[in-house]
Amino acid sequence: MNRTITITYMAVLLTFAVVIHTVESMLPPPLPLPGAKLGLANIITLLALIFYGLKGGLVISLGKSLLTSFFTGTFMGPGLLLSAGAGLTSCVIMALLLPLERREVVSVVSVSVTGAVMHNLTQLFLASVVVGQIFLLQSLFPLYVLIAVPTGIFTGFAVMYLRSITQKSLKSWKVNY
Repeated sequence: MNRTITITYMAVLLTFAVVIHTVESMLPPPLPLPGAKLGLANIITLLALIFYGLKGGLVISLGKSLLTSFFTGTFMGPGLLLSAGAGLTSCVIMALLLPLERREVVSVVSVSVTGAVMHNLTQLFLASVVVGQIFLLQSLFPLYVLIAVPTGIFTGFAVMYLRSITQKSLKSWKVNY
């Protein structure tokens, strides 16, 4: 694919991720747990991984964390560390699983659920380190896994749908991805 087209698509994906993440950070938490979110911007990260590989996914994940923290006024705070660290970890894990998805060993939904669980585990681990209390990880992880599974399932199905319509659109525009 032409480099200019790739950069343009990546910029559009990053914009979507930042807007979704920013809006989601302004909503009241869906559950009374610290930092609990639906993680809808991860749809964009997983799409970037599928279409552009690990490098594209890492650009979206890190860019989303940096820009969102800047726009929400939390730049260089602990939230950036938690978001970026967890996002990068889950991105790498999902990238490692995607070749299995392409060979139809696992589904994109299971890749998404694994990414969501790893995101929550990493975030809890980093929060435990920041506050110096390992009990956070021990006591909250089961609850965060219960949150990660349904949100990961939703994200996975959204990615399946969006990948399908994106591939059809790109073919009709005669663009190779």
